Amino acid sequence: MGVYLSTPKTEKFSEDGENDRLRFGLSSMQGWRATMEDAHAAYPDLDSMTSFFGVYDGHGGQAVSKFCAKYLHQQVLQHEAYSAGDIGTSLQKSFLRMDEMMRGQRGWRELAVLGDKIDQVSGLIEGLIWSPRSGEANNHFDDWSSEEGPHSDFDGPTQGSTACVAVIRNKQLIVANAGDSRCVISRKGQAYNLSKDHKPELELEKDRILKAGGFIQVGRINGSLNLARAIGDVEFKQNKTLPAEKQIVTANPDINAVELCDDDEFLVLACDGIWCMQDTCMPCLLANLSERFLYQAICQTQTDLKLEWWETKLSAICERVFDRCLAPTAGGEGCDNMTMILVQFKRPVGSGTLEEQQEQQLLTDQTATTDKSASGSRSGPESESGS
Repeated sequence: MGVYLSTPKTEKFSEDGENDRLRFGLSSMQGWRATMEDAHAAYPDLDSMTSFFGVYDGHGGQAVSKFCAKYLHQQVLQHEAYSAGDIGTSLQKSFLRMDEMMRGQRGWRELAVLGDKIDQVSGLIEGLIWSPRSGEANNHFDDWSSEEGPHSDFDGPTQGSTACVAVIRNKQLIVANAGDSRCVISRKGQAYNLSKDHKPELELEKDRILKAGGFIQVGRINGSLNLARAIGDVEFKQNKTLPAEKQIVTANPDINAVELCDDDEFLVLACDGIWCMQDTCMPCLLANLSERFLYQAICQTQTDLKLEWWETKLSAICERVFDRCLAPTAGGEGCDNMTMILVQFKRPVGSGTLEEQQEQQLLTDQTATTDKSASGSRSGPESESGS
């Protein structure tokens, strides 16, 4: 699906940041696609104890993914469940809330401003005419005031977006996912999936699709959409007798809660433009997501810039992955938009500085050999999942 350019757009938009608990790097690249439909959000300090990271892969346009990047974390933060410490519930309700907020005049206008240039002009004009007057709406970000106007009966967007979000609070990691973007964690140098792709052929998804009145043809819902869960895509959410969670396509996310430990090293969130290439350009990252790999991955950068390896920005790793994933010609794998967030957990206070830990890890990797196959066991993150 999608139109390709004659030459890829390889300009990368990158960001790095950190706090006392973690550091992160992210990057995005349009690639061969005619438009950039990915979006992302990175808030290492959502509040004093909490970090929020999310990737959103749009289809049919950029408006829904940008809407999620702009508003989903705000909804999580203001939900009453979040204040009570129930992050999983606040995430689930916020995913579903996105569909509600994109309806009506206000929803149409917000999407228009975030969409293509022609729609942006229309949205701005209607915003001047139909937006609530200052005395009619609370200016606080979590107040979603309704508006009256020519699009008051707007039922929601036909385009949509995946959403894969990770929230970190103290030792708790909560991942919410709808669609086929993914989240992977490294524990002791081993990669573990914290999300699963929601494809129509999965039994749980297929059962819901059929019961809601849909069908699956050539791996696509009603012969069109190859995702069973997504935000937006209102045409698949028209059964008025069913709740949002039971529609043909639902925004209801899987929730996976993991207790973090000192063995956890990195977290990766990325859209499927990255994961679909894992067998050819990311085998090391996915099979051995460890300090050793990251050291190897940035050796050339270190040499060129005369930097110690821990001084290299994590966004540089994301950029290198894009360069390896990008197809030499248009068509097939390696031609999608690419977005990736890499989060590194800092060690607890008292276990040495980050640089000392990384130097020691490198020395250990270079001098010690471990026969993992002989151990016969693999200790992965223990999680509690729900949907």
